[in-house]
Amino acid sequence: MQQQHRQPELVEGSLPVFVFPTELVFYADEQTSHKQVLTLYNPYEFALKFKVLCTAPNKYTVVDATGAVKPQCCVDIVIRHRDVRACHYGVYDKFRLQVSEQSQRKALGRKEVTATLRPSASQEPPSPRAQDEERRIKEQFMESEFFEQTAFQTGLLTMVILRT
Repeated sequence: MQQQHRQPELVEGSLPVFVFPTELVFYADEQTSHKQVLTLYNPYEFALKFKVLCTAPNKYTVVDATGAVKPQCCVDIVIRHRDVRACHYGVYDKFRLQVSEQSQRKALGRKEVTATLRPSASQEPPSPRAQDEERRIKEQFMESEFFEQTAFQTGLLTMVILRT
């Protein structure tokens, strides 16, 4: 009997996604923290395409929100907080990184990264506050709307709403 060697069929949404860091913390009084980098790793033998979605696209700019990652390589995704105001302190936003095979449309996997704005790094306690941790846990289970980051064209921003 002859064995056939086939690549297993990947189930939509089941592919592990490797991204670092898993949380972004921006500080209002630290200009250098307003720009941060997410690194997306591709440990697989095939190329991936990715898309970055956000629950609050008006507060952030994602440089190269879509792209590709070669097999066994990584890409850096620059995220800028562009609405640094006190009313946003402590609010948890989410970024979702969706990946798919280069030639496919269906999302093979996804990973969510939280982002929050703090007033100052010097006021940051050594460990997370109990209320912040409780809020984070609640928000992980809440339904979120993610929006696609698109380029500005003639002063208009087009957004696509995706429900989880």
